[in-house]
Amino acid sequence: MFQLLIVHWTVDPDIFTLGPLTIRWYGLLFAMGFILGYWHLYKMFQKEKLDDEKLADILTFMIVGTVLGARFGHVFFYEWGYYSQHPSEILKIWHGGLASHGAVIGILIALWLVSKYLLKTPTLWLLDRMAVAVPLGGAFIRLGNLLNHEIVGIPTDSSWGFIFSRLNDGMPRHPAQLYESLAYLLIFIIMTWMYWRTNAKDHKGLLFGFFMSSVFIARFIIEFFKSDQTAFEANLTLNMGQYLSIPVILIGIYFLIYSRKNTYNYAAYDFFQFKAKDNAKTK
Repeated sequence: MFQLLIVHWTVDPDIFTLGPLTIRWYGLLFAMGFILGYWHLYKMFQKEKLDDEKLADILTFMIVGTVLGARFGHVFFYEWGYYSQHPSEILKIWHGGLASHGAVIGILIALWLVSKYLLKTPTLWLLDRMAVAVPLGGAFIRLGNLLNHEIVGIPTDSSWGFIFSRLNDGMPRHPAQLYESLAYLLIFIIMTWMYWRTNAKDHKGLLFGFFMSSVFIARFIIEFFKSDQTAFEANLTLNMGQYLSIPVILIGIYFLIYSRKNTYNYAAYDFFQFKAKDNAKTK
């Protein structure tokens, strides 16, 4: 009876191949995460009666920041020894190697540029809005990792586990990718409720702080169920993902505390490039 809980994971990472073009589940889910996040942000802008014409520009900055940040994060945090000797390989993203902590840094830089030069809004205001949508993208990306048979969990002797056919070891493992995807989906649901049903969006840094702390607390815990991503992690007390998560969690806690006594004074901000056109006409 318990064997029914052992999943033999044989999914092909490739959906189909057409000539030199191969469509993979990971790429499709990566794109879906951005598309649904974009739609969610569009609804948020409508709620606040803000100009949504610049959303496409925001999405472009987000994609570039995410991909470059994730790639350079992997290069510097996990495999600098290799890439320092093979710099021509750094931009070959199609060979694999993305790090979520680097993606966070890339997103923060991208949104700072957007808020300062494109929207003329406070950076923290934009971070609070974007933080609601980002966990959904993370959930889709981790599903992509599951379909790619990568970032696998440690072996388990329990009645629950996935046997990843592409590892060719026949060992049941924790589906850590699935754990992380479900955790991010739950965080997205909670943050969506906070934005739409409470006044959380009016508190400076509350949504951003909740995102940074909750996502990376989940990440820190789930790392205990993951196999090491690189060989050098075997000699560490915690793995690299956990060490990198600690400062992010602390930043999140700081903004949660900061938000308790700080709210947005919207009248003090000049959203002249960002107000919905119908609002501008009624002024």
